[in-house]
Amino acid sequence: MSKGEHTSRNGGWKGRLASPLARHIRRRDHLDNANPGLAQAAVLQDLLSRAGNTAFGKDHGLEAIANIRDASEQAAAFRAAVPVRDYEGLKPYVERVVAGETDVLWPGLPKYFCKTSGTTSGAKYIPLTEDSLPNHIGSARRALLHHIANSGSAEFVGGKMIFLQGSPTLAPTAGGVPLGRLSGIVAHHIPSYLQRNRLPAWDTNCIEDWETKVEAIVQETAGQDLRLISGIPSWVQMYFERLLAHTGAANVKEVFPNFSLFVFGGVAFAPYAERFRELIGGDVTAVETYPASEGFIAYQDGALGEGLLVNAADGLFLEFIPANEYGRSDARRLGLGEVEMGVNYAVVISSNAGLWAYDLGDTVRFVSLAPARVLVTGRVKHFTSAFGEHVIAEEVESAMASALGRAGGQVVEFHVAPEVNPKNGLPYHEWFVEFAVAPVDEAAFATALDAALQEQNPYYRDLISGAVLRHAQLTALRPGAFRDAMARRGKLGGQNKIPRLANDRSMAEQLMAHD
Repeated sequence: MSKGEHTSRNGGWKGRLASPLARHIRRRDHLDNANPGLAQAAVLQDLLSRAGNTAFGKDHGLEAIANIRDASEQAAAFRAAVPVRDYEGLKPYVERVVAGETDVLWPGLPKYFCKTSGTTSGAKYIPLTEDSLPNHIGSARRALLHHIANSGSAEFVGGKMIFLQGSPTLAPTAGGVPLGRLSGIVAHHIPSYLQRNRLPAWDTNCIEDWETKVEAIVQETAGQDLRLISGIPSWVQMYFERLLAHTGAANVKEVFPNFSLFVFGGVAFAPYAERFRELIGGDVTAVETYPASEGFIAYQDGALGEGLLVNAADGLFLEFIPANEYGRSDARRLGLGEVEMGVNYAVVISSNAGLWAYDLGDTVRFVSLAPARVLVTGRVKHFTSAFGEHVIAEEVESAMASALGRAGGQVVEFHVAPEVNPKNGLPYHEWFVEFAVAPVDEAAFATALDAALQEQNPYYRDLISGAVLRHAQLTALRPGAFRDAMARRGKLGGQNKIPRLANDRSMAEQLMAHD
């Protein structure tokens, strides 16, 4: 083996330093998470002790709750005093912080506000504090270190890395706190030893228009030794397609021979897997993460499919509401030491960013309890239940992966919506699919989708067998339909996730629209 080959495989001096650090971090993380209930009790105690003198703390008696010594009694007192809130419920406090008032939700002022878009609240301003930033930055770092420790390979650190993300441009709020997108804020905190490896360039990253930005990234990266690529799969897929069109290469591996690691989060990867395999020219290791603006919840610490390790000791106090109780006044709020495997839960978060019993809007299912590992199963408000079936994202994603395996084809993206009042016949689920490679027999593909969803969801199966619904209908979309629909919604690219399913036809109508 030549010296150059050895350096490529081991990541050079950075790789040699990263390997022992990775093994140390893996050991420490597993120790921290061996007893998640105990770790969470310590987190709650710390949050209560530090926030007692804030406006929120005084309104809810947090100082008195912090003085309760028994952990279970303390958690019960916290739940009695602090109700679950969505952004609208917390907004009066947030608006005071945005205006510049200190010691409202957390001591002092936040270091940043993360701007996200909400379905009912318009723009949302999520605080990021000096205390909460290590959770966002450190979790992504630990995910990569776990990969190094598990695989024995630090090859990617010796080359270039690209993160398809929002613009790092920040603007001040009325109270003077910098405001931006989460991924753009994190870009300001990349360690100096990685800055020279990072792409795209700052000016390119600051381009706001997504189509223009992707083209600039393609131009900038085509001749680079790119080894790690990170982003939401749908937008990374778009980047790959533009890259191949620009270079004329048969696959991504021809452009980036050392590309070895894909880091993603936000959606299930299985429906994209075959299309990625074709675009890349083979398999590449994938590492899954579960970041949110409100906190970095979990990350992959083992092989894909084993679940994501929950951040039990990292400034986040997590509670879980059984999905079938969500929205009820008597819904249980369970800690990490109280959850069960195989149950769908809505996630509630309290954090050292100043969020308190905040309804995150996500659902998860535990696949391990000690340490706690989860699979992200969807969004509380993203489901199809027009007929009482309550189909969730995990089920349609699994059904799509199954249909692709049975009937062939490759998808760009898909969406499921109910058709409640068809012109003829029984109502049905309509699957809107943009194919990269169409199946040979679309009718067989639709049959495979329907059969797989019946296997996943017994309520849906009963509606089909009881002749309440007819079998699923497939609508193949023109190329670019999802891109155009997301552009109409003002959510093209960056951190935006394409909704996989809905309980109405608003997204469906945009998918069928033509400019």
